[in-house]
Amino acid sequence: MTNSTIVISKSSSGVTEYEFDKDKLHKLLKSLCFDLDATHLKLEPIVEDIIRGLPDRIEIQELYEFVAEALASRIVYHPDYAILAGRVIIKKLDSIVSFTFSENIKRIKAYRHPRVRESKPYSLLSDRFYDVVLKHSKFFDDLIEKSRDNELAYFGIKTLENSYLIRINDQIAETPQYMFLRVAIGIHFEDLESVVETYDLMSQKYLIHASPTLYNSGTEFNYLSSCFLLAMKEDSIDGIYKTLHDAALISKASGGIGIHMHDIRANGSFIAGTNGVSNGLVPMLRVFNNTARYVDQGGGKRPGAFSMYIEPWHADIFDILEMRKNHGNEEHRTRDLFYGLWIPDLFMKRVKEDKDWSLFSPNEAPGLSDVYGDEFVELYEKYEQQGLAYSTVKAHKLWLAILESQTETGIPYMLYKDACNIKSNQKNLGTIKSSNLCCEIVQFSSPEETAVCNLGSLALPSYLMTVVNSEGEEVLEFDFVKLHKYTKVLTKNLNKIIDVTRYPIASSEISNKKHRPIAIGVQGLADLFLELRLPFDSPQAKHLNIQILETIYHAAIEQSTELAFRDGPYESYEGSPASQGILQFDMWNHKPSSLYDDWDTLKQNIKNFGLRNSLLVAPMPTASTSQILGFNECFEPYTSNLYTRRVLSGEFQVVNKYLIKDLIDLGLWNSSMRNKIILENGSIQNIASIPEDIKQLYKTVWEISQKVIVDMASDRGKFIDQSQSMNIYLKSPTFGKLTSCHFYAWEKGLKTGMYYLRTQAASRAIQFTVDLEEAKKIDNNTEVSPNTLKRKKYLEIDHVSLKKARNHTQGYLTPESQSREESIIGIYDSTPIVCDILETESCQSCSG
Repeated sequence: MTNSTIVISKSSSGVTEYEFDKDKLHKLLKSLCFDLDATHLKLEPIVEDIIRGLPDRIEIQELYEFVAEALASRIVYHPDYAILAGRVIIKKLDSIVSFTFSENIKRIKAYRHPRVRESKPYSLLSDRFYDVVLKHSKFFDDLIEKSRDNELAYFGIKTLENSYLIRINDQIAETPQYMFLRVAIGIHFEDLESVVETYDLMSQKYLIHASPTLYNSGTEFNYLSSCFLLAMKEDSIDGIYKTLHDAALISKASGGIGIHMHDIRANGSFIAGTNGVSNGLVPMLRVFNNTARYVDQGGGKRPGAFSMYIEPWHADIFDILEMRKNHGNEEHRTRDLFYGLWIPDLFMKRVKEDKDWSLFSPNEAPGLSDVYGDEFVELYEKYEQQGLAYSTVKAHKLWLAILESQTETGIPYMLYKDACNIKSNQKNLGTIKSSNLCCEIVQFSSPEETAVCNLGSLALPSYLMTVVNSEGEEVLEFDFVKLHKYTKVLTKNLNKIIDVTRYPIASSEISNKKHRPIAIGVQGLADLFLELRLPFDSPQAKHLNIQILETIYHAAIEQSTELAFRDGPYESYEGSPASQGILQFDMWNHKPSSLYDDWDTLKQNIKNFGLRNSLLVAPMPTASTSQILGFNECFEPYTSNLYTRRVLSGEFQVVNKYLIKDLIDLGLWNSSMRNKIILENGSIQNIASIPEDIKQLYKTVWEISQKVIVDMASDRGKFIDQSQSMNIYLKSPTFGKLTSCHFYAWEKGLKTGMYYLRTQAASRAIQFTVDLEEAKKIDNNTEVSPNTLKRKKYLEIDHVSLKKARNHTQGYLTPESQSREESIIGIYDSTPIVCDILETESCQSCSG
């Protein structure tokens, strides 16, 4: 800025122009630094940089953005810059949305898009929602806690701006707090107590609902469900295009879709109706691919997403494995579809034993998708003996084609058909034939019933509390009582959504109201471990991982039983495993820990009153909602200590906020260290000046044995009645390593053996500009004292005290009245595995 900048402010009263005031900006930023580490926020140089970059004229909203971006560019120096930048954006939003909640709702309701004909009914908000807001306007206005917006970081707010907050006249028309209250009212309407409860828990980051619920709650669209599982209507032109039509309507309604196509005839099979020959799955999938591209989710909020599931006995399987590849005939490529394998145990056994594998067309070998376990083996081998196979290959040949596709494209997903069916509370409905887009939803679907699931997640770091131990020290404790209590709230909310959501197709409403499944997940597990100073692969972390999911499952079961007491069990409850006293951990032949000692009483309550929901727990990826709240995704470790965040204005470099704070305390955080971490591609393991305990704490997923990842998934799987979106991370994948990983996951009993395969070459962080001379300045012999760390210790919970505390939070059905730690031997910890699949002795999964 060479001359004075003119700031332009527009309002309903007109346009005001005034000269930019440097002191006013400095004062504003200083006022926003409350509860932040002011010693590391250098406001003066930031203000000077902003002044140098200002144009001659700038609108006030652009000025807020300009200042926030300047702050966000410094997040790499201290994480509090992210909060400060977020607060500047909130100031911008408050200046735009300068109305009370109820006034703002009236404004949105009155809005009519200029391109909509006058004769056409149009409203962004539903009449029912609007009437409730008008009726209780003062109550809702008083409920809003605007200050809670100040706890959201810059990237979370930008995520909300880009996709979630309602817009009118192409301008954002609500704040984050207004969105949270809109969602709460859209779920509970006149139930004001539940509205308050839900709003408070979301706005204080204890839980959050899934993206479609955040987009659409309270609106005229009101499609709140995330996941849909479609069956092909039938193997015919009519059936295929009816399925395609349904998929398009679901995608329009913000739903992600899983479709099973096992029962569509293979290429070269006979078509009696035309006396012709089928072209198989490939041309059909091209049509689905184009529909996914055309019909995006929610009118441009995110791309349409279809996941196509197939069993590996289908004669077109080799073609399917080629369809996401980057090379080859474009007529045989569908790069906008995702693919998942629905794998029977028999295939895994044939691979392990180096046997033949037969491929069939479902119209000539019917019923294979309808059976599992021994029934599948019997029918499959019967068709083999009858000579109905299209072809017979070595099972290894197909296995290697699967691995080749995964190493090149990251998919197909790996889900194990037998585990998904044997360990399901929906096994009384029929054979489950697919999962969803993200591999965590495992539900029955048929031509008459489209499975649906409503999602929400619990933000685990928010359940930490500070207590004083026997030595008088302040220590951190995980609040299982609060987690149990708020899991019950989320269970109640998701159950309510089943009744208030709109359904894009009739078959989805039939299924959802008949079986009433829900999906509770988690986010921020890695953040929780870092706050508690627990390395991700430590025995304490493994134990806490189990306790958390056991608490969530226990609470969800308890709440669902209480709902059944009030409203009756779900329609298809009779004959389910739960109706026979069998819960998820029983299906794994697992005995719960001593954390809760009333499982038998809970089972008796289920026997007496039933369950309101057939399924309850399914940890999902939480990719967007965890970014809103500022936590790491779901149960995943950090992939890097250095990464980028992309927003419309560009890319920003970010360093793990917990690591920065530790290095600051140790006196090690400076430009030299930052450049060194960049050179190490986000790892700190080779930086000698960093203490060993810090290195252990900040291992990235590439530095953690995948055996640990699978073990932890298996440990919590005993309390997950659907499945979980577990990725596999291999720094340098080989067929041997991948084979070992898949077989280990299968043998551990996982339902989802792999969501995506992530490799470091594909995931490598963007190489930032690095000052090599600065990086060399690090003194690798620097002595540091761990006593300088300003961190509280972790106090493990005592199950006796937990039981006493829970007595104050239990529901009306509650009675009046340690898991084993295994030694960790990482299957990839030493030298890379060289596994010749023909010599099973060299493969740990085969020989172990």
